[in-house]
Amino acid sequence: MAEPLVMYGIGNCDTVKRARQWLDAQGVDYRFVDFKKAPPGAAQIAAWASAAGWETVLNKRGTAWRKLDAATQASVVDAASAAAVLAQHPSAIKRPVVEGGKTLLVGFDAAQWSAVLSGQALRQIGA
Repeated sequence: MAEPLVMYGIGNCDTVKRARQWLDAQGVDYRFVDFKKAPPGAAQIAAWASAAGWETVLNKRGTAWRKLDAATQASVVDAASAAAVLAQHPSAIKRPVVEGGKTLLVGFDAAQWSAVLSGQALRQIGA
């Protein structure tokens, strides 16, 4: 059996709650890592940005981003600068981030997740 997925997020985030409920309903085995208790490092964020695009990983619509000062926001111009800022402010990462094997999902979209995690993937990692 494959290793379970790892979901990164913030426990009290509504989107993360919906995503966790969805995974539970699908019978998908996963481990949850709370950014508040174990924030991802710059290298991990850089890997996500490389795989999904830094613009996808950075949540510019969220409260955490809007609370950053203008100079910090303006400093984010590429993957490296995004990873550096997000390492300091992990709440500005689009949530949830789910990784496992060759799978990386950023943000919750039930239709996308169903397509990516359907069939064989669910049989390998499902409970």
